[in-house]
Amino acid sequence: MLELDASQIQMGRAAANKGEALAMLGDALASAGLATAAYLQGLQAREAQGSTFLGQGIAIPHGTPQTRDQVLRTGVSLIQFPAGVDWGNGQQVYLAIAIAAQSDEHLHLLQLLTRALGEGDLSQALREAREPAQILELLQGAPQALALDGQLVALAQPAEDFDELLWQGARLLRQAGCARSGFALGLARGEPLPLGDGLWWLHSEASVERPGLAFITPAQPLSFRGEALRGLFCLASQGEAHRQALERLCDVLIGGRAAAFSEASDSRQVIEALGGEVAPDWPSLSVPLLNAHGLHARPAKALSELAQGFAGDIRVRLLGDTGAGVSAKSLSRLLALGARRGQMLEFSAEPAIADVALPAIRAALESGLGETVEPLSEALPEVAAQLEPVEAVAPIAGSRLQAVGASPGIAIGPALVRTPSVFDFSEQGLGVEQERARLDAALAAVAAQIQRLVDGAGVASIREIFSAHLAMLADPALREDVDARLAKGVSAEAAWQVEVEAAAKRQEALHDPLLAERAADLRDIGNRVLAHLCGVELPSEPNEPYILVMAEVVPSDVAGLDRQRVAGILTAQGGATAHSAIIARALGIPAVVGAGDGVLALAQGTPLLLDGDSGLLRIAPDTAERDQALHDRETAQQRREQAHAARFNDAQTRDGVRVEVAANIGASGETADAVELGAEAVGLLRTELVFMEHAQAPDHAAQEREYRRVLDALAGRPLVVRTLDVGGDKPLPYWPMPAEENPFLGVRGIRLSLQRPEILETQLRALLASADGRPLRIMFPMVGSVEEWRAARDMVQRLREEIEVRDLQVGIMIEVPSAALLAPVLAREVDFFSIGTNDLTQYCLAIDRGHPQLSAQADGLHPAVLRLIEMTVTAAHAQGKWVGICGELASDRLAVPLLVGLGVDELSVTPRSIALVKARVRELDSRQARTLADRALTLDSASAVRALVAEMH
Repeated sequence: MLELDASQIQMGRAAANKGEALAMLGDALASAGLATAAYLQGLQAREAQGSTFLGQGIAIPHGTPQTRDQVLRTGVSLIQFPAGVDWGNGQQVYLAIAIAAQSDEHLHLLQLLTRALGEGDLSQALREAREPAQILELLQGAPQALALDGQLVALAQPAEDFDELLWQGARLLRQAGCARSGFALGLARGEPLPLGDGLWWLHSEASVERPGLAFITPAQPLSFRGEALRGLFCLASQGEAHRQALERLCDVLIGGRAAAFSEASDSRQVIEALGGEVAPDWPSLSVPLLNAHGLHARPAKALSELAQGFAGDIRVRLLGDTGAGVSAKSLSRLLALGARRGQMLEFSAEPAIADVALPAIRAALESGLGETVEPLSEALPEVAAQLEPVEAVAPIAGSRLQAVGASPGIAIGPALVRTPSVFDFSEQGLGVEQERARLDAALAAVAAQIQRLVDGAGVASIREIFSAHLAMLADPALREDVDARLAKGVSAEAAWQVEVEAAAKRQEALHDPLLAERAADLRDIGNRVLAHLCGVELPSEPNEPYILVMAEVVPSDVAGLDRQRVAGILTAQGGATAHSAIIARALGIPAVVGAGDGVLALAQGTPLLLDGDSGLLRIAPDTAERDQALHDRETAQQRREQAHAARFNDAQTRDGVRVEVAANIGASGETADAVELGAEAVGLLRTELVFMEHAQAPDHAAQEREYRRVLDALAGRPLVVRTLDVGGDKPLPYWPMPAEENPFLGVRGIRLSLQRPEILETQLRALLASADGRPLRIMFPMVGSVEEWRAARDMVQRLREEIEVRDLQVGIMIEVPSAALLAPVLAREVDFFSIGTNDLTQYCLAIDRGHPQLSAQADGLHPAVLRLIEMTVTAAHAQGKWVGICGELASDRLAVPLLVGLGVDELSVTPRSIALVKARVRELDSRQARTLADRALTLDSASAVRALVAEMH
């Protein structure tokens, strides 16, 4: 996120024209290490598209999307021009803020700046400023205005005591964006102040986002501390923003008009009494915003100029907001809305101009306000609602369906089609305290159930998932929302169901398949609590081996399965990265996902045959197909047994080429099992779990203990550690990050770690201190540029001067195509490469590997991915460096010959796959494998490559 400080500001400069000023700004960005010299072309191109003049003597030059690759790191440079620079159209700029941003971060800065612009004019003050601190003070502007509108007033609310009103007030402030989770606890610790006439005041400065004042009245008079309780003011306090409203409140009370609050019948009365803005009763219309980047400077300027052409007032607000809105004539106010594509803008105009102004505004927004726009795909909900739902048709006997293989293995058995449980409950509760107690008991019981799943999980990935479920169950924001509903008299079941579903829908609305899949986890814990509240026994599995068929199998379904009775799992929805798929792989249960809604229409007991490797599903297979599948399964079982018996033998081809086979693990406790299964090293230690298991970033001692346990269990075998790899797609609760439109292309991996170097340094210190002469390999994730690699490497080299490490190698993961393309340069400096084929594949093919429709096409055996692997190996070997594979491709039976043929030195796989991968390597001749790889590189698709290897096999 862009921030401003005095070191970024150059004072008292002069420029003859805009071009000269841009050159100075481009040089300032380059000198600060924020962008290359070529970024100046982006500044110039952006001005050619439209002026970046913001208003009041300020311009915000920034590059075009096409020149973001010239940005080295996000930042700003400011130059004051006291004599002014003509920015075109007679607009004089006294302060230019040049922005280098790798995404749309400048939009956030825009919103911060517009707080300072207000209705006054900063031009004179900016021109006369003599110190950077004066510039900063001007830009920071006045304190934020107090949020005070209809959405913060709740009248005649069901409540049994003071605490009920407190929680409702906190909820109103949180929903209005004034407070975060935890604000209610801060309020509860405060000392209530009696105002007289049954009105009370309570405030807190803890967990406040922006100042706001809420007011709540109970449905019937209550008492508190021996006095009447007719209304409660809850203040999210920040600075002096509330002073004016408080003075107005005192005037009303002193004047004997407390009834304006305690007997108010609508929120408008309360807002007017406190001096807040109330939306005028003018003609209005609502229009969706179609612009791809929202209401940024160019379209906002066009809208403000259109509004300025009318003689009367025009107001605009986001649909759903209850304030008076902002002037559509003010560019700064329009920008401060922060409106995004798809949001509805509500315009109102004075009656004298409404008939002309509102149609003109509608036409301007629909035409894009000077930009090319496309209609919203979701713009036809009414038409969609009129369509009759299409009933799913079951696939016929003998048919084959191609879905997504989520967990390897062949499964044969009758279908058990499970339908969602039905919960029958009353909407009305038996009293707030009784319903809250019932909910507390259900939450405690379910938490105990999930804790047993955590304790009983032998695999770190399963523990991690259910630990996240426990966190969801204890989410204070969710509980606040549920408590607010309980206070209105609804039952525990109704309150819980509504709020869990609302939270799940918010998760799905993130428009990211991986994150949206986590909504299934939320509904899973929601149903478990509902089942306990309703006394419903969730369906149990039959005694015979079967294939479980569901729309989407949630984690608790999978973790609770008896592996002796469940032959396989088949889902209509979901992708290979769903938590249920991860658990199925960890438990060794074959699974096929994303097969379509038709499978839900299968008759109970329909014979099914599924192949979790290929994703192929056969419906009611004939005898020949069943016999062949049984034979294949028996052969596979024999192969596993033979491989296990020879698991400690080297993985060496028939002609003597040695390949190291290592284990991918997530926690120290998995190390000993991996060694027992034949691991020659740990080729990938994911350190995220160490960070996820702590309420705050783990300190040096906690990390060092974990890394020492791994090295101790390896007994001299090498350890390859991936530094912390989190980001927008997998955030940490104590490391908040802004939501990203596409977190896979955002701030994650090494990008994020370099933004918090103190956390990275602590991790590196702990790793180096744990080595004690044992072979330690450190690799950095998501490296996309040489500069990122060097920044991380330099930190290791500096720390190594303090901490002696005898056997250390430092390398990077090749996950980004740019890193593979730069391999000849990087190979001169790194000690090794480890190729993360999961991410490399999705970035190379531009297919999200978690996408429910496309993930089957995200195949690491695509020739384009193989070419990147070959390029990496060739570059590394030319410099005498080794290359490993730590993605799922390393354990793919068809991929192993190609990877050996391409010259890969190490294969790091899940511990369960080690013996089979070793056995597969021992079957190969490296020269034949090279010939096979060469042929594969000439093919045109992953399916052609797989067919080639299967034919040779």
